[in-house]
Amino acid sequence: MSKSTRVLGAALGAVALTVSLTACGGDSLEKSKDGGSAAGSSPSAEGGKGSLVIGAAGFTESNVLAELYSQLLKDAGYTTSIKTVSNRELYEPSLEKGEIDVVPEYAATLAEFLNAKVNGPKAPEEKPVASSDVAATVAALEKLAGPLGLKALPAGAAVDQNAFAVSKEFAAKNNLKTLSDLGKSGLKVKIAAGDECAVRPFCAPGLKKTYGIDVSGIDPKGVGTPQSKQAVKDGTDQLALTTTTDATLDSFGLVLLDDDQKLQNADNVLPVVNAKDAGAPEVAAALDKLTKVLTTADLVDLNRKVDSERAKPADVAKAYLESKGLLKK
Repeated sequence: MSKSTRVLGAALGAVALTVSLTACGGDSLEKSKDGGSAAGSSPSAEGGKGSLVIGAAGFTESNVLAELYSQLLKDAGYTTSIKTVSNRELYEPSLEKGEIDVVPEYAATLAEFLNAKVNGPKAPEEKPVASSDVAATVAALEKLAGPLGLKALPAGAAVDQNAFAVSKEFAAKNNLKTLSDLGKSGLKVKIAAGDECAVRPFCAPGLKKTYGIDVSGIDPKGVGTPQSKQAVKDGTDQLALTTTTDATLDSFGLVLLDDDQKLQNADNVLPVVNAKDAGAPEVAAALDKLTKVLTTADLVDLNRKVDSERAKPADVAKAYLESKGLLKK
């Protein structure tokens, strides 16, 4: 599955516990914390403050975020390594146990994952805790995470959440910049997405209810897939479900419409740590340097450099941190 599938899971309610992230040959969690590194990081020879394992979920954005965290923490005096883990069902319990110390996460997705874990699989549908309000969503996440031995650090402005794209030509012809504009236009649109879009509140039903968009049907080409974007480029479909950090939209001639009425949940990026092993103020301070400067546009650019330019996540992360003055060149 792709990153887009991970974001889709934030709104799938009762199936939140089955959201899966594809790993790229992850290291075994059976290894000790000092048992080596993966994904381009290597522990420093003399880590004065101890060893920290950063978890990565195997898709580009998670790999880059893990590298950013790893390099900042290494600069702060920790020995760091990265372990790539196939899905949240594996890495979240490992985070609780201290086999992983730090994970880059998404506020709404993790909040509903823990909601389902703590309150039962129907809880995200019947009593959701995530919303478009990032402060309220993070507060709910903190409340669920604490008893599990986890600590959610502050969220930043960077957000990777569901989003809808149209062709640039379609947007220009109909003067569309927001989803509200699309609703007011009265145009019928066919959505390229997963077939579950027909029933999920963040997708077709939400577009109709929140924006008054006239959805004529769903073309089941998947979330953010090349096929779905090509269908919109060709005019077969008018709207594609993807994510706010999709780095390939421009190559398909597509543009996102702003979710101006806040239909989507707040999937802002934030670090989550094992409170016992990585709850030190020094860890939070090091990671907060990144959280304060990272933007959604930055994530798009970082993803593009890895996916389109074939740069290594470690190199992309280092260059970004140096450009922001967070690492010395």
